[in-house]
Amino acid sequence: MADFTVADVKTLREKTGAGMMDAKKALVEAGGDIEAAVDALRAKGLATAQKKSSRTAAEGLVGVVVEGTKGVAVEVNSETDFVAKNDKFQDFVNKVTGVALTLGSDDVEALKTAAYPDGGTVTEKLTDNVATIGENQQIRRMKTVSVSQGAVVSYVHNAAAEGLGKIGVLVALEGDASADVLATLGRDVAQHAAAMFPQALDADGLDASVIERERAIAQEKAAESGKPENVQEKMVEGAIKKYAKENALLSQIFVKDGKATVEEYVARTAKEAGASIKLVDYVRYQLGEGIEVEEADFAAEVAAAVGG
Repeated sequence: MADFTVADVKTLREKTGAGMMDAKKALVEAGGDIEAAVDALRAKGLATAQKKSSRTAAEGLVGVVVEGTKGVAVEVNSETDFVAKNDKFQDFVNKVTGVALTLGSDDVEALKTAAYPDGGTVTEKLTDNVATIGENQQIRRMKTVSVSQGAVVSYVHNAAAEGLGKIGVLVALEGDASADVLATLGRDVAQHAAAMFPQALDADGLDASVIERERAIAQEKAAESGKPENVQEKMVEGAIKKYAKENALLSQIFVKDGKATVEEYVARTAKEAGASIKLVDYVRYQLGEGIEVEEADFAAEVAAAVGG
């Protein structure tokens, strides 16, 4: 077996962002020479990219950017948090988010075929990154918000770099209030959204299938109560209204206030400023939400990488 250690594997991953097993194989082929292993990984390039595409990518970064009265949020996934800390990957997410802003849509496929700042298309650059970094990466989703007058305010939770993090939020405020008032209110609402995980702007925007599932659960609970049918119907409707209120951003109790809803707080701020302000849209992306991943034993992975 080639003479290399856990530290050598770690060093090679830091230099290239390669996957654990790719790093091990490269070191074996290079006889433990790290620089030769770096060259070997680069030489393999695009030949390994397609194999990576079937692996689950639930880590990565959410990028947000605002320009004028328009903003966009983009989620780009990788297989591990290790890659999310890679400068090359962070630069890619930053630039892709910038490209997304110029499109002014929510079309991921259009983003993939758009021109990349360094040449080629976004997809071509992504494929190159997969080959070089050694992990599957995917542009998962994007959303653009804008206002004709007012402000779009961003907030990133657990920021890894400027405009990049685990949770990215954009809040669109339509109105004629001052820039300072809109910026402060927008950040407060964005932080609320990051913490309280609203499912839609208002009750009408909630997923119909989710509402039906909640209704079925409420009906089952009502039936178990043994109360008259007309009372059960009221119980079900009450449960649905409660769910909608707690999961729509405008009707959630604003965490900074504790009493007023978000909608009421926005209206109060507007009144105090002597201006018009309306929360018209938002986006909250949390990295990997909804993606099912298998738990991995990292210690065992390291042991396997070194011990064969």
